[in-house]
Amino acid sequence: MGPLIRVRLLWVGRTRARWVADGVDRYLKLLGPMARVEVVEVKEERGASESGVAVARQSARILKQAAPGFWLLDERGAELRSEEFARRIGDAGARAGVDLVVGGAHGVSAEVKAAAGATLALSRMTLTHEMARLLLVEQVYRACTILRGGAYHH
Repeated sequence: MGPLIRVRLLWVGRTRARWVADGVDRYLKLLGPMARVEVVEVKEERGASESGVAVARQSARILKQAAPGFWLLDERGAELRSEEFARRIGDAGARAGVDLVVGGAHGVSAEVKAAAGATLALSRMTLTHEMARLLLVEQVYRACTILRGGAYHH
């Protein structure tokens, strides 16, 4: 069985698309027996746009809440196979836990990028920040099933 994995998922704002929120909730429930997962919704700037001020404020909130060594999700990050992601999340999540950060619709500041312990990509394609949440929580679930030798991953 292995040790319980500890993961915090930090993302900017609430998940507004009902079908995405339902998918996230589904995977969080499936993760229950395998991992202790906490979702932290970082306050989104009202009327946030591509303005540097909005991104800077949201980024400052991320840096206040994320544990040192957090992993940032970014399309320019390292692409991992599911098995490698599972190994890494298993190592980090079983020790002190790991924070996985998804920025807002307009990304994060250079300070957040510099502070990240790792930068990972879910895909080279650009995803909406809400879709990235769903894919991330599914990949955390897949990683946990791999670590437990489950049949979810083929």
